Formats: sequence, structure tokens, C-alpha cells
Amino acid sequence: MLKIYLVPCLKDNYAYIVHDLVTNAVGVVDPSEAPPVLAALKAHDLKLTHIFNTHHHFDHTGGNVELKKLTGAKITGPKNDADRIPGIDIGVTEGDTVELGKSRAQVLEIPAHTRAHIAFWFGADNAVFTGDTMFAMGCGRLFEGTPAQMWTSLNKLAALPGETRVYCGHEYTLSNGKFALTVEPNNKALRSRVTEVERLRAEGQPTIPSTIALERETNPFLRAASRDLRTALAMPNASDVDVFAETRRRKDAF
Repeated sequence: MLKIYLVPCLKDNYAYIVHDLVTNAVGVVDPSEAPPVLAALKAHDLKLTHIFNTHHHFDHTGGNVELKKLTGAKITGPKNDADRIPGIDIGVTEGDTVELGKSRAQVLEIPAHTRAHIAFWFGADNAVFTGDTMFAMGCGRLFEGTPAQMWTSLNKLAALPGETRVYCGHEYTLSNGKFALTVEPNNKALRSRVTEVERLRAEGQPTIPSTIALERETNPFLRAASRDLRTALAMPNASDVDVFAETRRRKDAF
């Protein structure tokens, strides 16, 4: 029921226009700025009715107020961070259901990048909007949470059906892939994926969406159990959380 359009914003952000084909309801996820979203709406002859925010950072909410003023769209975001979501109308938490026409998204709380980060999972349409928690072959920095929190958040996303398409907040995939090869160099699926990502970027094409199945195979931040990863980190017997934390520390310095 959903048609999803990628909208490049700022330097490397993505907003997403989500069109319910049954009712013509139209949402935008994480509009960092209004002009590219307005241009995309015009190009596809769509009228915005909903705005969805995964977290409060300006590069995900910067277009909220202008878009709301111009279209009357209602803004939905994390209830536990409502004071930091510009123009918010509806606050949601874990297990809540968000409606976009006939399409429905389940709200998943996935904190650590920020204290109240959420995802929108449109299960019937095999799509999840992960903001800055899960990237293609990566994860967000831990600005307001702990490694244990991020590990839990990532595993909540990784437990979604493998065919679920992952729409994340940034085009970081090539850099993420290059880092992933430094900690899991013998992962054949990872090497193949990085080659494909290099081709796409050389052609100026996006690397999003990914899928949950592909992330399970190639995202080092989901792969704390990998013997190859543990060997590279010299952590053969460490806990999964400690392996994740060291992987994140190395990415921070990459």
C-alpha cells in the first residue's frame, strides 16, 4: 500500500516521503529541511498530511515547522522527547500504532543515539524507518545512551523479518563498509556488498534501502557473535555488549 520516495537533504541526510496509495495520505519521515521535501511533493503531485520524527536532532526535524505551516500536516514524534521535537502534535512510545491512511506503523523505542529515539515499522509493507540508530552496515554514535542500550536497540531491529527494508537517516554506507572490512575482513557477503556499494556511489546512486537480512550478514554492529570479528578485536571470550562497545569505539576513531 506504500510508495516510498527518497529525498536527499543537506549534505548526506535522507528524508522519506511515504504515500499511502489507498487513501492518498502522505507522510514525510525526518525532514531535515523543507525545500527538498516541498520540491519532491510537487514533482509527485502529492499533498503532505503527516510528519514523522525518529528523534530530535536538527538534521531530522529542521523542516518540521515550515512544512507544518505550509501544509497543516500533523507532527508525530517520541513522546519522551516531546520538549525537543519542534511543532510536535502527537507523542508516541513503544507499542503505539501510527496510522497513515490505511497503512499502519508500529512504534519501536530504540534509544542510545538519543535518549528517546524511535523507529516506525510498517510491517505489512516490509519497511522500517530507523533514523540514526541503524545505518546500512553501521549504527549511530552513542550520544545519550550506553553500549548496552544500543546493543538492545539494534537487536530489536535485527529481530524484524529479514525482508524488511531499512530506511535510515544518512548515506553513510560506503564509509561504514570500509570500516566493516577492517573488523571482519573474511566476511564474503560483506566484501561483495562493499563492491556493489562502491559501484552505486560511483554512479551517484543511493545505497538505501537495505534489508534486515542483509544487515544481519554484513553489519558489524549486529555481529558480536562473529568469530572473525572477535578475532580482529582480540576479544574471543568477551560479552556481546563488550564486543559491540569496542567495535563502536573503533568506528568512532576510524
